[in-house]
Amino acid sequence: MKTVYKTLLSLLLLAFAGILHAADPDPKVLKVALLPDENASELIKRNQPLKDYLEKTLGKKVELIVTTDYSSMIEAMRFGRLDLAYFGPLSYVLAKSKSDIEPFAAMVSGGKPTYRSVLIMNTSAGINGFADVKGRNVAYGDKASTSSHLIPKTVLARNGLMSGRDYAEHFVGAHDAVAMAVQNGHADVGGLSEKIWEHLLERKLIDPNKVKVLGYSDEYPQYPWAMRSNLKPELKAQIRDAFVDIDDKTILKNFKADGFTAIDDRAYDVIREMGTLLGLDFAKM
Repeated sequence: MKTVYKTLLSLLLLAFAGILHAADPDPKVLKVALLPDENASELIKRNQPLKDYLEKTLGKKVELIVTTDYSSMIEAMRFGRLDLAYFGPLSYVLAKSKSDIEPFAAMVSGGKPTYRSVLIMNTSAGINGFADVKGRNVAYGDKASTSSHLIPKTVLARNGLMSGRDYAEHFVGAHDAVAMAVQNGHADVGGLSEKIWEHLLERKLIDPNKVKVLGYSDEYPQYPWAMRSNLKPELKAQIRDAFVDIDDKTILKNFKADGFTAIDDRAYDVIREMGTLLGLDFAKM
């Protein structure tokens, strides 16, 4: 019985500690999460200029964090273990449904705060159009990924192809893993961000003779930066201004961005509508 009481006490203390952290409106160290869509060590290294910029601009220490996957980032935000996070549109909507957070800035690329996904195919798979995807294996990234799951799945659904009924879906983690799965023949088709696809081609990690684009999605709102709503108003304003004012070429190059613009929650209603089309229950994802 004592063991049970000790276990319950430990759980209560952990929960209380989480509440205390979440309630801190002005943390000494800002915990900033990066989207876990590529190699973690590379992401941390590549975003050192962002860390330096935020520390100088905000006058606070910054800790960059890359969680193991989208779900763990959402949970970390939910329990107050993160102060800022760079979400995909879908992972933001999922996090918003469970946490008191707000988006404050989104990337601008090519002069617009929107982006596309691509559906790619193995060139030896005998696929000439969407109709040929029927009966095939399709690779997606993370279940909570917008550009590597929700958007490409929506493209296929609008072409009459539903997962489980018309094709088999496989989740392989990151965007680059999707491209590699298609190139290696482990999947016939895959979905990922157009920007990451172009980045993989530029770095010659993908052979264009083995993989090519099957189709593109519509334009959707860019990845948002979001913060805890219970940060003090002055700090929230400082954070928002810091991101909108970024003009450092190295930082922007790392995000493949021209800059960042202010944004609010309404921009992501289109993501919620896509979830309805696919019959997804965000509260259970």
